[in-house]
Amino acid sequence: MKKIIRIETGAAPHWVGDGFPVRTIFSYQNAGEVISPFLLLDYAGPARFEPTDNPRGVEEHPHRGFETVTIVYQGQLEHRDSAGNHGTIGPGDVQWMTAASGVVHEEFHQSEFTRNGGILEMVQLWVNLPAKFKMSAPKYQTLLDRDIPVVSIPNGCGTVRVIAGEFQGLKGPACTFSPIDLWDLRLAHGARTELSLPEGHNTALLVLRGRLRLNASKVAGDAELALFDRTGGTITVEAQSNTSVLVLSGEPISEPIVGRGPFVMNTEEEICQAILDYQHGRIGRIGL
Repeated sequence: MKKIIRIETGAAPHWVGDGFPVRTIFSYQNAGEVISPFLLLDYAGPARFEPTDNPRGVEEHPHRGFETVTIVYQGQLEHRDSAGNHGTIGPGDVQWMTAASGVVHEEFHQSEFTRNGGILEMVQLWVNLPAKFKMSAPKYQTLLDRDIPVVSIPNGCGTVRVIAGEFQGLKGPACTFSPIDLWDLRLAHGARTELSLPEGHNTALLVLRGRLRLNASKVAGDAELALFDRTGGTITVEAQSNTSVLVLSGEPISEPIVGRGPFVMNTEEEICQAILDYQHGRIGRIGL
């Protein structure tokens, strides 16, 4: 069984642009090797936005050296980037953007959602890339809800949407650069089950809403993250209410991490080069 290292509560909410009131649940600065290959997780909302004609979101900004994974639970988002990708995602959809050698992108509330208003709830996860892939070509995957397989847990306990990796022999649609499991777990009140995860992988469970007893000991509630030791291969979960959980597990990337703002590389020199490349337009511009 994987032992619980600790339960964490995210930092105080802050705004990203004018469209995303987020809580940073973890980052590589404070979690480090315990969370590798993941770098950062922001949980936005649930927050109600009133109708408006003014687009809300984050204007164009660069990334290099990692991937961003955006999971929408409520609301709709629209994405454009310097590689020519353009897409809209809504409830249940996932956008998996590999920045790698460099992408400039923007994220806004979708136009109809902006005009009508409503509740926005989403997660954005940063996934590190091994050094040999950090300067590879950018890539963009739109994973629609209808294309993400769902596994029913026996005895009416709940369901697992397999975004990446594998659950009970069913594989998720996301293509990854290192071994990763990313599951959207829904448990009914009173449900109890055992999750099998690879030995040696870092694992974390983020409770989006509800209450979850872990390994018959500690309890995590709304917007709390449970971190687990790499040793062992199972976690027992028991829902004390209807509970929604994001399960993250991955093979650690045992390489140096040097980050500055939107760039995460392996050395300070690579960070300085990323800044220069962006300043000189070598990472690109949207629409050019």
